[in-house]
Amino acid sequence: MSENDADVVDLLVSQHGQIKHATERVLGSSGPDKLDSFRDLVRLLAVHEAAEEEVIHPAARQHSVSDEVVDRRLQEERQAEHMLAELYEIGVQHQDFDAKFRVFAEGVTEHTEREEKEEFGPLLLHASQVERVRLARVVRFAEAIAPTSPYVRVGESAMANLLTGPPLGLFDRLRNAIRDARIQSREA
Repeated sequence: MSENDADVVDLLVSQHGQIKHATERVLGSSGPDKLDSFRDLVRLLAVHEAAEEEVIHPAARQHSVSDEVVDRRLQEERQAEHMLAELYEIGVQHQDFDAKFRVFAEGVTEHTEREEKEEFGPLLLHASQVERVRLARVVRFAEAIAPTSPYVRVGESAMANLLTGPPLGLFDRLRNAIRDARIQSREA
């Protein structure tokens, strides 16, 4: 099967594995390597979660997944984004970073397990292979447009960077781009 024929569920499960590996790298690193690993994780999560929010969750709702289940996953994702922002604010060298990061990583693992069971399973059962391939293409598009660093400066003032900067700004920029791509793919 070529990359263009990949199933979105396979792609997302693979990303879940990458996220788990990235969290382990953060915990196993120190110094500049820890900061680089954390930045890589933020980018990976931003791409993944934005794609899920804009592509997968709506598809899951269309294919027999209750609003309650999807809304719980969305709430977990928002909590994770805010935890990432807090971790970013304290910095990887802070004495509390590792303990807080472990709590974050455990929550992410639990979230991915629930997603795979409660959303991906129904997608496999109810969405056609053609639709799952189309959804995978949109997810890959999100990966392609994501900045290589989650820490893009958008203004000179501290307030400008706080309002639109890392990591929440990256999540928002990716959601908007994916939403636009999804609309364009429907019109094509």
